[in-house]
Amino acid sequence: MKAMILAAGRGERMRPLTDHTPKPLLSVAGQPLIVHHLKALRAASIAEIVINTGHLGEQLPAMLGNGRDWGVRIAWSPEPPDALETGGGVFQALPLLGPEPFLVVNGDVWTDYPFGRLPAAPDTLAHLVLVNNPPHHPQGDFALAADGSVGEAGARRLTFSGISVLRPELFAGCAPGRFPLGPLLRRAAAAGQVSGEYYAGDWRDIGTPQRLAELDRELGGG
Repeated sequence: MKAMILAAGRGERMRPLTDHTPKPLLSVAGQPLIVHHLKALRAASIAEIVINTGHLGEQLPAMLGNGRDWGVRIAWSPEPPDALETGGGVFQALPLLGPEPFLVVNGDVWTDYPFGRLPAAPDTLAHLVLVNNPPHHPQGDFALAADGSVGEAGARRLTFSGISVLRPELFAGCAPGRFPLGPLLRRAAAAGQVSGEYYAGDWRDIGTPQRLAELDRELGGG
């Protein structure tokens, strides 16, 4: 299975840190956020990785190169400085990802989730990892049923972690350009085509300088 790391966002909430550094290159425990993902993917025997770039995007390939230093092979999917959003970014990268299901992870989250436990070929169009709702997102995104199906209605809504396995068919009918992934997932969920799992381990949305500093302290970086 191939993987895609979404790394093109501007990171407005992280300013001024992201005025000169793309968010995935911000350091946690002595190494860039995105390197934590590369190491975790390699540990799960996922070595073919696509990374999209947008804001200050030239810094990412300058830092990571072809991925050899981390035992992976990186293909780059450059986007305009204002990026293509999550859906448009994945859609543009589909030729690099190929015809089989692929893993997607947001470049601005930190987690100890073991990528190797994801299904390589889900029966649905999308398989989502859902986590407890953080304080800044108490309403959640989706409900997870006992049978593993994911929908919008349910007794307990959870937050989409930004970790998923997607089939290229999820993007059928899409056109090149800027668009988010969320509406595609909701449409597929309404059609019974999204499965999911709950993860109770460590997961952080590193969306502000305060959250970044807190994680860095916890991991012994500062």
